[in-house]
Amino acid sequence: MKAEQLTAAVCEHGEGPVFSPRWAGPRWVDMLAGDVVELAPSGEVVRRHVGSVAAIVRARRGGGWLVATERSVALADGDALDAELVSGPELWTDTGIRSNEGGCAPDGAFYLGTMAYDETPGAGTVYRIDAAGAVTTAIESVTISNGLGWSPDGTVAYYVDTDTGRIDAFDWSADGGLTGRRPWADVPGGPDGLTVDAEGGVWVATYWTGEVRRYDAGGRLDTVVDLPVQRATAVAFTGPDLDELIVTTSRLGLDDAGPGDGALFGIREPGVRGLPLAEYAG
Repeated sequence: MKAEQLTAAVCEHGEGPVFSPRWAGPRWVDMLAGDVVELAPSGEVVRRHVGSVAAIVRARRGGGWLVATERSVALADGDALDAELVSGPELWTDTGIRSNEGGCAPDGAFYLGTMAYDETPGAGTVYRIDAAGAVTTAIESVTISNGLGWSPDGTVAYYVDTDTGRIDAFDWSADGGLTGRRPWADVPGGPDGLTVDAEGGVWVATYWTGEVRRYDAGGRLDTVVDLPVQRATAVAFTGPDLDELIVTTSRLGLDDAGPGDGALFGIREPGVRGLPLAEYAG
């Protein structure tokens, strides 16, 4: 299983790849540049600047999309990358804290993780934003809130706080939210963004070692894909059949960045399909 470079090094800190069949192509973010990025079928890379931070992008049920900016969430009613965005209220006032990663639950709630710019331990939070826009705290005292995804049956959520060096599992229900946190798999190399496949396997990118690692539904490592980069950041299934993977990478802080650092990569034959994108119900 090999990774193929799909773009030039177009991002300083590429993150959060995601695919919706309603979009022209997969999207991801150049997080600290504040840009949402889209890969057109022609191979052209298109950018949309949304603010000082663009942390995570997701589709909305019934049309449109959202993007988490530095301290708020902006909503678009149209599917196009250039659709008008309307920013919501600030979710917190501390300017030392920014959005970082997250995902949508099976009930359509949007979970947004945060972290301190200086990576202060325990300074981050994961917020739950329901379809009406009401905000509650889902997880407290996290450090670098990263990947979040749900099992095929929606009863288990997998979560990365990079500082812990592992993937944790939560029980999840629409009424109870995230409960019963427990360690699920130790991940060397700095676990970052993740995605879950149709067999219940969890694919996670490693920030410090430039890998994508798959853990089966029982939490056992069964695949490692080495990328020709120093920092892999996140992974997602893409394509009409959800049978390919895309991987974002970063060159943030690298004095010796190579030609792939900051590029988007593809894994053409992962041997398993992904799950349809969970969309925001609001």
